[in-house]
Formats: sequence, structure tokens, C-alpha cells
Amino acid sequence: MSVRSVRSKLPGEFVDELYRVFPVHDADRIIRGFAKRRRVTLRANTLRTTIDEVLSELAREGAKCQRVSWYKDALIVTNKREQDIEPLQIYAEGKIYLQSLSSMIPPLVLSPQPGEVILDIAAAPGSKTTQIAALMQNKGKIVAAEIDRVRAERLMFNLARQGVRIAEVRIRDGVAVADELPESFDRVLVDAPCSGEGLFMAGQPDTYRPWSKQACKRSMISQRRLLDAAARALKPGGTMVYSTCTLNPYENELMIEEFLRRNGEFAVLPIHLEVQGWSPALEEVDGRRLPPELGHTRRVFPSELMEGFYVALLRKGK
Repeated sequence: MSVRSVRSKLPGEFVDELYRVFPVHDADRIIRGFAKRRRVTLRANTLRTTIDEVLSELAREGAKCQRVSWYKDALIVTNKREQDIEPLQIYAEGKIYLQSLSSMIPPLVLSPQPGEVILDIAAAPGSKTTQIAALMQNKGKIVAAEIDRVRAERLMFNLARQGVRIAEVRIRDGVAVADELPESFDRVLVDAPCSGEGLFMAGQPDTYRPWSKQACKRSMISQRRLLDAAARALKPGGTMVYSTCTLNPYENELMIEEFLRRNGEFAVLPIHLEVQGWSPALEEVDGRRLPPELGHTRRVFPSELMEGFYVALLRKGK
């Protein structure tokens, strides 16, 4: 499918904005990514099993899998769809979690350690919360905040099925939870509500119908609130990860730039995770050069394997 034909299947205002903000070769790459059918990817839940057991069980079901170089517990399934995986016993038992590779990146960058106290400030449906618990080996504590009751119930269901014992779900606004527990957390994950541009798929209007510039602005209001709340909740010397599944710089680089102006005690840290297909942060937006420290943040362009994503790692205290 040509770039021109893919562009015709997406909102015209979005396409115009994409080519205004990104260099042409990057915008073309993003557009081509929207035309790809994404492979099924999943994570072995090490609270219930091992990657070797998962590989063996999937092989018995006829699934062909590829390993992921940057995450030993992730797999790409090359010959099955999600609806083929969901009826399997290994799925029902919580031994695997169907999850996009991009979604697995923020917990890895956060790097939670056993025994720590972690805040997941916008946690539902739980893909990252359960991954954090696995990385912590079910040792320590996770406070998982979710304001929507229905989504919180889904979060609790996923935590139970995955065997997570260290998570406390709070059905409250993450800002309120953070304000109740100032400077209480070793690490905070801000996987923020966003305009979802990284999830678009050409010819599938459900993936982009809600998008508008006004929706982006509404997302930015939530993002500012959550980032500032996370800053208050974090212990001095602690780290936080900000991530979105969108592409535009206003919810990404410029959101972090604004945050740093409001919270001068924070520093952006390099991300030491070698993800194939990483793209550097934008150096310039609207004709203005961005501060060099934003070059430590990373973007993932949409592709056959990855959804579009953005990730920043920050430390409280320089």
C-alpha cells in the first residue's frame, strides 16, 4: 500500500499535522506503519511460569514464536491471532499476558526492584501493573490507582489471574492517591491517558475516530495533573517514567519540557534499553530548538511489531 493511499484512510487534519511536525521521511515511516497488520505479542508471566514452559506449551498448540532481543520474557507469535490464543489453558491460568511490545517498555525502563514501593498512577487494565509485579518477584508493594470503577474491576481481575499479591487497588483519581501519600514511593509510573495516535490503523476508523485536536488538548490537561502528582508522591532520589501511546510532541517532548520548568529538582535520565526501532526525540518543534536533555527521551514509531509510543525517565533530585 502506498503512502498516498494510506494517508487517504486517515483523518486529514491529523495527516497535515504529522507532516508539519515531523521530517518528511519520519512522517512517511509513521504512515507506512499504520498500514501494517501487527503481530500477536505476549509476555510470559514469571509469577506463574517460566519462558521455557511457555515456549513448550505454545509449541504443543502449534504456535510459532520468536524471542525478543531486548526482553527475555516477551514473545512474537507469527502464525496465530489473539482470538486463537485466548481460549488456551495457558492464557486462562494467567501464565501469559497478551500485550503489545511497546506497552512492555515503560515497566522495563522504570526497572522496579523487589522490596520497593511503587505507584502506578493510572493503572487499568493492568498490563503494566502485572509486569511490574513480575519484575519485583511479588516482593514489595504496588499502589495501583484507577478512577473508573469498571476499569478498576478489570484491573483487579487481571491482578488475581496473574497471581499478583503485592498490589493494592485504589478506586480513586491518581492525583488524590498521590496527595494522600507524599514522598512515599521509590518509583512512579505515569502511563498517561493520551490521544492514542500510536494505535491508529489505516482503514480501521474505530482506531482514530475519537481523535481531534481538542481531544489532544483534553489529554494534556490530565497529563499535567498526573505528572505533577507523581512528582509529589516520589521520594527524593526516586525515579519516574512518563509514557504515552501517542506521537505528537505536545503530549510528549513539550509535556516533559513544561514539567521540568514547573519542577526544577527533576532531571531527565538516559534510557539504557536497546529496543530495535527506537527513534530519538524531536530536536525542534514549531521552529524552536528543544533543551538538549530531552534528547534522552525516546519514541517508538508504529510498525508490524510495535505500536507508536513515547517514553521518558526522570529522577527527583539532580
